[in-house]
Amino acid sequence: MLGAIFGDIAGSVYEWNNIKTTQFPLYDSEAFFTDDSVMTIAVAKALSETDLSNETEVKQQTIQWMRKIGKHYPDSGYGGHFFQWMFDESMGPYNSFGNGSAMRVSSAGWYASSLSQSLNLAKWVSEVTHNHPEGIKGAQATAAAIYLAKTKHSKKQIKEYIEDHFYSLPVSCDAIRPTYQFNETCQKTVPEAIVAFLDSTDFEHAIRLAISLGGDSDTLAAITGSIAEAFYGMSQSNKEYALSKLDDRLKTIAIDFAQRK
Repeated sequence: MLGAIFGDIAGSVYEWNNIKTTQFPLYDSEAFFTDDSVMTIAVAKALSETDLSNETEVKQQTIQWMRKIGKHYPDSGYGGHFFQWMFDESMGPYNSFGNGSAMRVSSAGWYASSLSQSLNLAKWVSEVTHNHPEGIKGAQATAAAIYLAKTKHSKKQIKEYIEDHFYSLPVSCDAIRPTYQFNETCQKTVPEAIVAFLDSTDFEHAIRLAISLGGDSDTLAAITGSIAEAFYGMSQSNKEYALSKLDDRLKTIAIDFAQRK
């Protein structure tokens, strides 16, 4: 999960000021956490509090913790529909296929004890808001990639699974970068984020590649970072940097998750 948080923070300064190169300061003093980190942490908290085999309980806890934690950070960059959902407790799922379902799902891949469970958890924590098939698909593809990465599958195996079950992936970051533009949908964020991981040589390189694509850079890097952490691990300095950018409330949950997984 810290990989997603690190990616979100690193990408935060480039979301509205895209940079089409991998050469940039990775530790930027102006960087900050966004809704990607807040919701990643909220979902992790929800899954830590529930029976992972119980769909109803998982959904109830996810709703509870996303609203409870999210309301403390109203200016974190939520989408309009999600912001409304967060403060209107009578509001149900709203058929979204935005990339929010994928950026917040990393704990589903980490907590899962099987590939099928990672898919179930991703579906359940997504469809409380993002119940469009593409929203669920983006979350499941991300969680599956994390599960496969953490269980020591090769990049070739991860790529083949994603292409067999979810997306036809772009050829490379170099092929994506020249024409890629800002897009908040799962179907135009998740494949690109996965390719950034596949093209990378280590965790930091994965983050740099994701941000270099442009577009919704914090979310791209959060998704890429969540997979890259599971595959490569993270240095202590990268972990400490991510934690240093969180406040005490979020940091406590993130540390608890890191100790549990």
